[in-house]
Amino acid sequence: MTLEARKPVDDEEKAHWLAVRPRLILASAFMLFLELALIRWTGSNIVHLSYFTNFVLLGSFLGIGLGFLRVGRSRRQPYYSPVVLAILVVVVLTFPVTVDRNTEGVLYWTSLSTSGPPAWLILPVIFCAAALVLMGPAELVGRCFPELPRLEAYRYDLIGSLTGIAAFTALSFLSAPPVFWGLIAAICYALLLVPRPRALYVGLVTVPSLAVVGLLLAETLTAGAIWSPYYKVTFRQLQQLGVAVTDIAVNGIPHQQAVPATARLQWERQYGLPYERTTKPPKDVLIVGAGSGTDVAIALSKGAARVDAVEIDPKLRELGGSVHPDRPYDDPRVTTHVTDGRAFLERTGAKYDLILFALPDSLTLVSGASSLRLESYLFTEEAMQAAREHLKPGGTFSMYNYYRESWLVDRLAATMQSAFGHKPCVDVVSTAGQQAVITAGLSEADQRCGTAWAGAAPGTPDPADDDRPFLYLKDATIPPIYIITLGLILIVSLLAVRVVAGPYDRMRPYADLFLLGVAFMLLETKSVTGFALLFGTTWVVNAIVFAGVLVAVLAAVEVTRRFRTPPLPVMYGVLLAGLVLAWLVPNAWLLSLPLPLRAVAAVTVAFLPIFAANIVFAKRFADTADATTSFGANLLGAMVGGCLEYAALIIGYKGLLIVAALLYIGALVLLPRKKAALV
Repeated sequence: MTLEARKPVDDEEKAHWLAVRPRLILASAFMLFLELALIRWTGSNIVHLSYFTNFVLLGSFLGIGLGFLRVGRSRRQPYYSPVVLAILVVVVLTFPVTVDRNTEGVLYWTSLSTSGPPAWLILPVIFCAAALVLMGPAELVGRCFPELPRLEAYRYDLIGSLTGIAAFTALSFLSAPPVFWGLIAAICYALLLVPRPRALYVGLVTVPSLAVVGLLLAETLTAGAIWSPYYKVTFRQLQQLGVAVTDIAVNGIPHQQAVPATARLQWERQYGLPYERTTKPPKDVLIVGAGSGTDVAIALSKGAARVDAVEIDPKLRELGGSVHPDRPYDDPRVTTHVTDGRAFLERTGAKYDLILFALPDSLTLVSGASSLRLESYLFTEEAMQAAREHLKPGGTFSMYNYYRESWLVDRLAATMQSAFGHKPCVDVVSTAGQQAVITAGLSEADQRCGTAWAGAAPGTPDPADDDRPFLYLKDATIPPIYIITLGLILIVSLLAVRVVAGPYDRMRPYADLFLLGVAFMLLETKSVTGFALLFGTTWVVNAIVFAGVLVAVLAAVEVTRRFRTPPLPVMYGVLLAGLVLAWLVPNAWLLSLPLPLRAVAAVTVAFLPIFAANIVFAKRFADTADATTSFGANLLGAMVGGCLEYAALIIGYKGLLIVAALLYIGALVLLPRKKAALV
């Protein structure tokens, strides 16, 4: 007799007005929507989380796993979830955090001063709060599982997850502020947590939900923020040295200024140096990181006849179009491209006299991908080779920024030297903040240097490449701040599992499912980062990839439900073959393909192992004795996989495939022999 046949259904669930299938879809959609909203919103107020979104993701996975493990141990509805969410919103809005530019081995691009609680305190607090918040919706999802056949429940869970992604993506497209996220959360809590009209239930749900909505509404109105898919953007008009300037901040810290071209050229020499280092006036110019338009205005003032302005953030581009005093985006010579800079270089066939990387630095990561910043793939050796291929005869490539560290200037110069085959011009305009301009001509004769670059100093790290695009990480190590925080996360997780789920023996039969969760998280990370390289690091690509992963999982479930699939050992063989294929296919070959063929090849290479892995999971999950415990074990494995993905900082993203293969082999070894023979 299975656990489902023995287990009584909760009295409150019997009285719930919503049938089990639509309730499961709604709860799953809410669970994923809330996870994405927490990652997005906390990162806009706690600067650490703009770089370490993974910590909120890990907390979410822990909470979801605990929610499943809690099923059957309590008959009370998880009213704690909206209460903890309200407390979290109060804490985050009361103690916003900024960090200094260089902290414990991690180079930040943020404010000049530190405020708020330290990282070692605020990150675990946010982690625990995210876990408690997500545990509620997960418990609601888990309570539906025993009422349905295994794979049917999993199927509706996946449909709900896709719905949650679609809803959050739609709100991102509409640039909806967080108050709308709070409204959706309040509605979902009301629909799912109030099965009967009792005053106590209504109070436990409505009071914290209304508090969340009210606080988020106050934040929106007070900040006057524009919510792009990446940032909370605020701006203010001011006078600087008698000139009207628009100061733009993202996530609460200074980011850029909309300044007239003439004033900017007078105030900061770096903006004019790229044009001084060319051997001929550039007519066709590509600007990556066009932002609010100052660099575009400067190019026009220097006589450019055509400017392609590439900016990844649509709201920064719109803001530049409306507030920049020179109105550069209204000029017919300017064509705007709202996309990722590396993706534009890979797709365009145009050639330029000057390609300029104009302070393209971000304050955020691609969600769920360790230390992959929006501009990471712009500064690899392969990216600079791509830029070189788009130069006209006599053309030049230049970049400038406040690089913070001298080793970073040398690293970028050495990368440019490797890509172009000769030393670039390096102008350190100011040692305070290492304000520098690095320029290379198509040939050495196509550049006019001031002082010759002495070459990279001893100890300068090697150029970043597409497998390890971690420009701001000096050594191939995991920085202490990651190690300490991840260690605390794992300790807290072990204790939480013991408190919520009881003895660990309960999950022992599902050790293979745990390893499947660990390995699958690494596969997902490899897919996200791979598609970011091939198609851009934009939020649209990110959303499509996450949705694509869920579609592949859903397809695997449907195939397992409807057709007879090979035994598990055979499917493990297919899975390992897919990992070998992914290892053998180089990114350079994929990037060389035309875009339609690249998409087909990339989807085939990336999703074959994902599909096979989920055939394995679906077959194993369908035969488990305890649906919620086995599923919870798998989700906790995904959380551990989220910690393990930081190994990419040392071994690169391709190395994650080897780790995943070893984990899948371990899962095969731990597979109960009877199960292997029967399914």
